[in-house]
Amino acid sequence: MSDKVLFKSGSYTITTRAREILGKVATVINGKPDFEAMVEGHTDNVPYGEKGLIKNNWDLSTKRATAIVNILTENNNIPKDNLTAAGRGEYAPISDNTTTEGRAKNRRIEVILTPKLDEISKLLNEM
Repeated sequence: MSDKVLFKSGSYTITTRAREILGKVATVINGKPDFEAMVEGHTDNVPYGEKGLIKNNWDLSTKRATAIVNILTENNNIPKDNLTAAGRGEYAPISDNTTTEGRAKNRRIEVILTPKLDEISKLLNEM
């Protein structure tokens, strides 16, 4: 998901539109009770220039991922032990950071669903 839809520039406060989108994401997560979800925040490589609570892009990406997790657990009854918030900062780009378009693609939130490891272990032990 693009950061433009979810947050204002340089902020980790979730927009009203983002809450609607996250309701749909929650429906998907709730439909997969045997899965865990990791919310990853990503940024471009432009240094974070504002002063205040945010120290750098990595910090911003982590705060954004945490904000998403908080909304998912507060409003959608997703168990907290099924969610992980992770910040990747500028270190996992999917596009070229030398162009405006590339930087825009790199500023994103990814929600990654994975089977619960304990469930996989149980299945393997039953074989």
